[in-house]
Amino acid sequence: MESKVPSIKTQLPGPEARKILALDQEFVSPSYTRDYPLVAQRGQGASVEDVDGNVFLDFAAGIAVVSTGHCHPEVVRAIQRQAETLIHMSGTDFYYPLLAQLAQKLAEITPGKFPKRVAFGNSGAEAIEAAIKIARYHTRRNRLIAFLGCFHGRTLGALSLTASKAVQRRGFGPLLSGVTHLPYPNPYRCSAGHGAQECDCDCTDFLEKQLFRTAVPADEVAAIIVEPIQGEGGYIVPPQGFLGRLRQLADRHGILLIFDEVQCGMGRTGKMFACEHSGVVPDILVTAKGIASGLPLGVAVARAEVMDWGPGAHASTFGGNPVACAAAMETIRLLQEKYVANAARMGEYILGRLADWPSRHPSVGHVRGRGLMIGMELVKSRQTREPNPEARNKLIEEAFQKGLLVLGCGESTLRLMPPLVIEQEHADTALEILEHCLSEVEQ
Repeated sequence: MESKVPSIKTQLPGPEARKILALDQEFVSPSYTRDYPLVAQRGQGASVEDVDGNVFLDFAAGIAVVSTGHCHPEVVRAIQRQAETLIHMSGTDFYYPLLAQLAQKLAEITPGKFPKRVAFGNSGAEAIEAAIKIARYHTRRNRLIAFLGCFHGRTLGALSLTASKAVQRRGFGPLLSGVTHLPYPNPYRCSAGHGAQECDCDCTDFLEKQLFRTAVPADEVAAIIVEPIQGEGGYIVPPQGFLGRLRQLADRHGILLIFDEVQCGMGRTGKMFACEHSGVVPDILVTAKGIASGLPLGVAVARAEVMDWGPGAHASTFGGNPVACAAAMETIRLLQEKYVANAARMGEYILGRLADWPSRHPSVGHVRGRGLMIGMELVKSRQTREPNPEARNKLIEEAFQKGLLVLGCGESTLRLMPPLVIEQEHADTALEILEHCLSEVEQ
């Protein structure tokens, strides 16, 4: 792959890409969303090459999945070694070392100094499904509390929690009963009308003082499910006290607290898990995406006394596949050795570079994030803060045409979620392209 990144040689999409796009349109589910016609052929580090030889700088990371970069050589070697010895055995019916070893490692690195157990699946949605079942089984309660703007997956139980976009839920009812959604605290758009500095956690007061008294019996609530930093909803960093207040509320009512760290976990925020920024420990932590550098794996890590179901209550044929486990073990080693720290360092650098963009660009309303989970919200006016999805979408397309891969989230936020391996040169190149495209969009 060329060392110069980006390197665009053809009109986009190129001739080979157009062939694949035609094939895809004929045979692949029309439910998939593609913001631009990238047809990837191979990847290395923070670079992706398409089928026409165009090389892109990747600040999307397969939707925050390739945490150690594309095809990290040590992860590839771990996959190859494992594939030569045992590809599949099904940990639901048999034993193999890597399943138990990865469970032990996850118990060690997740927050909380107490005994834990791990349920394995193939994705974040599957891990959320497991967390729902664990909570209901242990508490013998059926209700669940989630948040507006959240994304927890598209399988039926996870979709019942998801409240990111109406299109994701439309036509699939009836969904799981007993789910109540609350506003997620957003300092830039406080639902209580407070300014960014005054925005507190009114939703927790509303839950306890209003909903629990009028519509949702607290003693029927099994769990509160929340993203420590909201992902698909707009890369929203809640007020510092939010998770702590949820923890206290849950404890008062015997409710389990579940953190969905599918997107914000595995080093992305500059700590192994985003909840570590607050010091709040959940009863169940769900993670996936960056856990295995691109191989399918999702886990629900719970207090041992909470995961008290018996044999046959839950299982997954492919969950905890030996090859995925090998990739995860190597990914965790690399994250611990250098890439979590790099995410913190490079995130601080990028946020520093972006800090004055709201004052220099009239369409930039707000910049926020932790580590390499960074959102830039585009608005029609900084005074009214009216979202500007048209400008955001045009910015994403312009960036693609110039060789930078980025994606959106929320109503009008552009998200930067590069592999955790990026260096300052990558950051500078991405920001230069982005600012140039932004200036064009604003004309």
